[in-house]
Order: sequence, then structure tokens, then C-alpha cells
Amino acid sequence: MVNVAIIGASGYSGAELLRVLSSHPGARVRKVTAASSAGQRVDALYPAFAGQYDLAYDELVPPGLGGIDVAFVALPSGEALKIVPALRGKVERVIDLGGDFRLKAKELYEKFYKRPHTQPELLASAVYGLPELNREAIPAASLVANPGCYATCAILALLPALKHGVIEPAGIVINALSGVSGAGRSASVDMSFAEINENVRAYRVGAHQHIPEIESVLAGASGSPVSASFVPHLLPITRGIYATTHATLAVGVSAAELITMYREFYAPHPFVRITQGIPQILAVTRSNYCDIGLAVEPRTNQVIIMSVIDNLVKGAAGQAVQNMNLMFGLGETTGLK
Repeated sequence: MVNVAIIGASGYSGAELLRVLSSHPGARVRKVTAASSAGQRVDALYPAFAGQYDLAYDELVPPGLGGIDVAFVALPSGEALKIVPALRGKVERVIDLGGDFRLKAKELYEKFYKRPHTQPELLASAVYGLPELNREAIPAASLVANPGCYATCAILALLPALKHGVIEPAGIVINALSGVSGAGRSASVDMSFAEINENVRAYRVGAHQHIPEIESVLAGASGSPVSASFVPHLLPITRGIYATTHATLAVGVSAAELITMYREFYAPHPFVRITQGIPQILAVTRSNYCDIGLAVEPRTNQVIIMSVIDNLVKGAAGQAVQNMNLMFGLGETTGLK
């Protein structure tokens, strides 16, 4: 049995970890922590967990973590820079759901996250936790950087086409729409019901922190520099991401040939499904699946790739549990289907 601590378990990603792990046959949540909710019971903050967890939130980094096998850090980016070094002396395995260890270049982190990176020595050892890309490296990792939600959706959409040289690596355009839970649980006017309801808007155009993550991971996987224009949007829904990606074809190929290529590429990977038609968010809600649809537009010599995930599951907690399963030799799908 894998003994789990969730650091920052009062936020949406932390609560989703609690939901996923509540029925996991090979793991038990032994410790939950939170800064603002310390001392409060889990089922008081989240009544849905009544009868499932007899736990109260501890201080953010409790002094006692004996017997814990893995700690999930479900905190906003920037917080893990302070938390992870303190955990590494107490817990052998750490999975960070924030963005602090996803980029190998300290300079890229500081440019897009707008803060200094105070733990650059950990960047080289952190393994990027996308199982469809790094399944061989994840089991031995002591620190896994869980991918960003938008990045997961975009990278899975583009990975086979780039690795097979089917598309040009420059000039890729990604338009992605996300539910508001991706912004976290903290209150703000911009995320209020009156501002979000019956509305769609773009944000952080050309400056989103997932841009260097998408480009650098895809460049490393394909062996060529990748440039992508990425525009995120907010949708008036709670959860889900829908990404529509446009790329120029490098070779002549039909939609049927692309579908075959993608299905063969992802055949060993249980959580990526290639659809015959157009994917939709409702098909992946509360699941760890990424659904991908493909179309070819001969008039413009472009491929159009549509990908959908649940931002709180495959984009956060579910993928983190998928990584945990690989790290501890459990079946990859355990607790996730």
C-alpha cells in the first residue's frame, strides 16, 4: 500500500486528488495539509467526502511525515520552490502539480512565470511527468513535474505528427478553451459568476506560462525547434479543455492515414483515444482520457487537430496518480478507470 500526503489539499487539484484516490486500491491518503484551512476537517470543507475521509488539514509542511511514500504538491506555481526542498528530506518521492520544475531552462521559467527560480539545482533531476512521452524515466524519478493542463492537451495532439515529420515544426497555432477551475480556488473579480457566465474571452495572449513548456517538450521529443502561437480562452464551464491546433503539412497525407498513424502511436498508452469524428469535452469529463480528432484541409495544406481533456484529471490530479502508479510499480490504470 502506497501511503500518500497531499500538500495543498484544499484547492481544486488537491480535492480532485482526494476524489481519485478515494477509490484507489493501492494507495491511502494519510496526511492532508493546507495553509488557510489548517485544523478544519476535509468533509467540512468538501461535504462530498463525508464518510470517505476521517482527516483534518494539517499545517502546510507538517513536521511529521514518517511513513509517507509520496507527497503530491498541489499548490500554485512558485510555492513548490519553497516546499519541495523541505519535503525531500522527509519523503523519498514528490510529484509537483505546479509549474516550478517543468522547464529545464531557469531563464525561461523566470521570463514566463515572472519570478526568480530559487532551486535551479533541482531542474536537471526533475522528470517531466507525461507518461505518453517519459514512461521509461518516471518509475525511477524522485521528483516528477506534472505537466500543465493546456500543455498536456496540446503536446498529446502534436506529438505523433512531429515525431513522424508529418507537419512543419514552425508556425503551429493552438487555440484552447478552458473551464474556470483551471484558475484555481482563490476568489477574484475576473473569475466571478457575473464576469464568466455567458461570456468567452482570451487571456495572457502570447505570454502564457505553458508556451515554453509546449515548445520545449515538443522540440526535445521531435529533435527540431518548435514554434507555436498559443491563445488560451476561458469558457463558462467548470472543467474541461478543448484545443484546436492548426499545423502546416510537410508531406501529403489523408485524414484516414493520420488517424491510423495516431492510433498506432498511442496503442501502448491507455488514456489517449483517437476518435473517428470530432471530440467533445463531455466525453472526457471526470476521466483521465485525452480524446483526439484529426482533419486535413487540402485547400490550405493544413492538418487540424482537436484534443480534449478534463483539466482537473488528465490535466492535473489524474495524471499525477498515473505517474504515482508508474513510480510504485502499480498498474498504470489503477484507480483511474
